[in-house]
Amino acid sequence: MIESYAGMWTWGVILWTAIAFALAIGLILLVQWMRRRNIESKWYDWLIGAAGIALLLFTFQNFYACFLESEAQASWMFALLTGIPSLVLLGIPAIQIWRRNRTA
Repeated sequence: MIESYAGMWTWGVILWTAIAFALAIGLILLVQWMRRRNIESKWYDWLIGAAGIALLLFTFQNFYACFLESEAQASWMFALLTGIPSLVLLGIPAIQIWRRNRTA
């Protein structure tokens, strides 16, 4: 049983580790950029953005898994049904923050 164990660092683990690092670095850079430009945001902007990112990651995981199972049509339908709402959830706080902080 131990001989069939592929090890911890499979392609999926490396992929999700890289995604986590990219998200963490992106969030740090976003917060620094917002502080430098004195852009204000509310707590619910971060909550909606986190929901959008979670839904986008959920979409990516299921899109990738369906392609691995050779179900291309299911993969694309899942991308449509959950990918578009995730982009909308990411766009809502961006527009709210832009409107709140624009100079007249």
